[in-house]
Amino acid sequence: MAAGEIFLGEIREQPAALRDLLAAEEEIAEVGRRIGSRPRLVRLVAHGSSDNAASYAVYAFGILSGWTATRDSISLSVYYGAELDFADSLVIALSQSGRTPDVVSYVERARARGALTVAFTNEGDSPLAGAAEILVPVHAGAERAVAATKTYTNEVAALALLAGHAAGRGEEVADGIRAVADAMDAAIPGLDAQTRALAVPFSFVGRMVVIGRGIEYGTAREIALKLKETCRVAADALTATDLAHGPVAALDQLFPVWAIASDDAALPAVEAAVTRAREVGALIVASGSAAAKLEGAAHVLATPAAPLPLLSPLLSVLPGQLFASALSSAKGLDPDEPAHLSKVTLAPQPSEA
Repeated sequence: MAAGEIFLGEIREQPAALRDLLAAEEEIAEVGRRIGSRPRLVRLVAHGSSDNAASYAVYAFGILSGWTATRDSISLSVYYGAELDFADSLVIALSQSGRTPDVVSYVERARARGALTVAFTNEGDSPLAGAAEILVPVHAGAERAVAATKTYTNEVAALALLAGHAAGRGEEVADGIRAVADAMDAAIPGLDAQTRALAVPFSFVGRMVVIGRGIEYGTAREIALKLKETCRVAADALTATDLAHGPVAALDQLFPVWAIASDDAALPAVEAAVTRAREVGALIVASGSAAAKLEGAAHVLATPAAPLPLLSPLLSVLPGQLFASALSSAKGLDPDEPAHLSKVTLAPQPSEA
């Protein structure tokens, strides 16, 4: 098998993986019923791509179900032994493998202190699944490439489904994800061709800024991570607003900006950031359903509009994934097995507090 075929194949498997998740939707609906009344606080813990999905969940829970959600600190309780109040908290731990020790330890400690704990994982027999009270399998199937793709999108979709069911809108969200899977199938071939053409002139690029806002900030983080993992590009993810607060000073013609634009309330912030970046000479790559609205972009990688705006990140991540695949190959790298990485990154085992 040629280098990169596994990674690219798993990008292409994402529509099927989403349909597999939908086939088990009742599992998530039952979790929504079990949670019951609104929790005081939703604490999300994860690393890597799963943490990027957690960034999305902050918006999904806030917009759909009216829950206050935050990406919590693992270190406070696990490494520093802080005596935190977990009463009336819902803890959602996300891990594709379910084997990261500090995430497992956080869940154990939170559960012992009164939190309702839920594990989102692709491995139902993992330590994380055993540590949490409730298991949500993400049903992505076997993922062999080191860099996550379909486990990430299935986590995002599963989180949206849980938020939807908690709000009494589960059927609407499920129908939206079903339509997104169909749109993915239709969009991938064209985006694959576009990103392959773009990869060759970008093969010299060693640094990049990826920006998004609101629901697309997690997408920006995930695309930046894919570029770092597979292409050795020092990609920095920023909110569109953060770009103007200092980082814009580093931009020039050899420091491209990848801007993710969805047609939602955060679009003006992305447009303003792109204008500022162009003023200092940065080359702009625009992606997302509103990519064509970013004036002056050198390259436009448009994605279909999602039936529910909140589901846009499932589609807007596609150009970044496909570009990472193409750019890695153009640089002579193997995205299936990036240097210095393994599929499961084990954090140091925390000591008992």
